Amino acid sequence: MSFFESKNPILNEEKLRSLSSSQDYMNDRAEVMTISGAINKTLILFSILLVTSGLSFMMPTMFLLIVGVVGGLIAVLVATFKPHTSPIAAPVYAAFEGLALGTISAMYAGLMDGIVMQAVGLTLGTLISMLLLYKSGLITVTQKFRAGVMMATGAIFFVYLISFVGSFFGWNMPMLHSNGMLGIGVSLAIIAVAAMNLLLDFDNFDKAAESNAPKYMEWFCGLSLMVTLVWLYLEFLRLLAKLNRE
Repeated sequence: MSFFESKNPILNEEKLRSLSSSQDYMNDRAEVMTISGAINKTLILFSILLVTSGLSFMMPTMFLLIVGVVGGLIAVLVATFKPHTSPIAAPVYAAFEGLALGTISAMYAGLMDGIVMQAVGLTLGTLISMLLLYKSGLITVTQKFRAGVMMATGAIFFVYLISFVGSFFGWNMPMLHSNGMLGIGVSLAIIAVAAMNLLLDFDNFDKAAESNAPKYMEWFCGLSLMVTLVWLYLEFLRLLAKLNRE
């Protein structure tokens, strides 16, 4: 199920330049993106996700899972191809994704006591750690670094896709679902790539603000960060479940 969240919408400098020079934007240069605005939008999205995930956690159903996954995927695709719709698409994504996330969390909670809070703690800890690394300058997001992370993310998405298609024929990719050392190692590698995507998200915040991107890009950047955090959280759930079965 997590393959739906693995394709994170990534900004690039060419796209930012085109948005900053668009006619609508040039007509109102006062409405530009700011870092504080993007952070506020991200917090709003996080609050929406918490509410809907809490509701679905208390009454998990397969219907909510399917609706949440499909609705969230559609919202991300709409925002990716039409960023100006982000003020609507981003909250819609958070609401739908919360429905899926709460149901998935409830399923994992039935397997292991405390697994949800552990996954939440690890996700927040990773977010803070990567933010500190980024702000300290210990890791610089260069073009080569960005390209490498995007290639690794694409490869993981491809593996998820193969596993998803194979599931219809009763076949599961062993390295994704194995509880042995190989499966745990693969989960750790995927988590590392997801964490690297956080650095790209932070860099997107800075580049969009520096490029005087349109105001709606605050929602888009917040959406991008939320997608990465959801992916990271789901991978931590998967890893903890594997360790619990060891």
